[in-house]
Amino acid sequence: MKALGLDIKREEWESTTGMTLLDVPEPKLDEGRDPLDGGRVIIRPLYTGFCGSDKGIWFRHAFKDMIFNSLNGQPYRICGHELLGEVVETGQYARDHYGYKPGDIVSTESHIFCGRCHQCRIGDAHVCSDHLIIGISTDGCFAEHVKLPAKELWRTDTDRIRPEVAAIQEPLGNAVHACSTVDLRGKTMAVFGCGTIGLFSILVARAMGATTIIGVDPNGHNLEMAERLGVDAVYRVDPEPPRRLGVGPDPEIVNEIKKRCFGEGVDVAFEMSGSNQALNTAIAATRAGGDIILFGLSAGDYTLTGFQDIILYGKSLHSVIGRKVFQTWYIMSNLLMSREHGVQEKIYDVILNRGEGTVFQFREFERSRFEKAIATHPKIVLKY
Repeated sequence: MKALGLDIKREEWESTTGMTLLDVPEPKLDEGRDPLDGGRVIIRPLYTGFCGSDKGIWFRHAFKDMIFNSLNGQPYRICGHELLGEVVETGQYARDHYGYKPGDIVSTESHIFCGRCHQCRIGDAHVCSDHLIIGISTDGCFAEHVKLPAKELWRTDTDRIRPEVAAIQEPLGNAVHACSTVDLRGKTMAVFGCGTIGLFSILVARAMGATTIIGVDPNGHNLEMAERLGVDAVYRVDPEPPRRLGVGPDPEIVNEIKKRCFGEGVDVAFEMSGSNQALNTAIAATRAGGDIILFGLSAGDYTLTGFQDIILYGKSLHSVIGRKVFQTWYIMSNLLMSREHGVQEKIYDVILNRGEGTVFQFREFERSRFEKAIATHPKIVLKY
């Protein structure tokens, strides 16, 4: 079968970019050889989403060790973890216990949780201590067929959620998890970093009752999309801040945000960029007693300026990873299927640009055209 992924050696990581359309064996269910296949299913992808994590792999910015340390002699890794697909075959346990059958339409949680560790047993499977990530530490869904555990799957009604949007429920779930961390009803908030998850967070936060939403980003195109999604104000930051600021907060952004929020700052700040300066600006722009949601990810050490103010002014920092399994998925599905806030319509119209330049035929994959698209649009979808 055809699959999109990596077929490079570890020593070629630094000197290459991109992914390759590969010919690889089809996955099979064989309960006699592997009893765990009884709880697995074979899925034929219909649409898949290209994630920021996939972009990190494409440009060799992230996941090198996770990929190569998990190959177990296999010479390639199939990428991709954002999925909408059709079940074509089930193991006996997947059929009898979970009720899956050929023809079912499903999405999937991307973190394969073990179900045995301390976190899993107390309901925190999203931070499982022995998890695998689809498309990174195990083969993913950029393929004509993929084998996945039934316990990871999420039934999806494409009569109520259009398929292009249903394919990207997994990253939307990141935003739902972030926005569910604190009560947003009647709150003022700022999103620092209006990339894909930041844009999703604007939509979700509004649906959850946030009354004032501010977008902050160095990219004018991102801010234009944020405005189309309904933010109340946008502020463009300098991508190369003055050297005197170092990693400290941007005083102009902090002052502008405070002016809009009773002179005190936002109730909730979302740091979605992974920038050290953005983190310090987010903290400084949050009122005393407010909350800072941390989702932006970057390697290395960070410096917190004015650390004492976090404690003296009672500000709370919350880190967010993945989605709560499956609490987040229930909330997300309800938001997508509700017509009151038009969440899925805005995702399709604005973030997916109504499919123009954002939806690619999988079998017609052409590297240079695809690379240009992932550099231009916040979200790309592959159609099978």
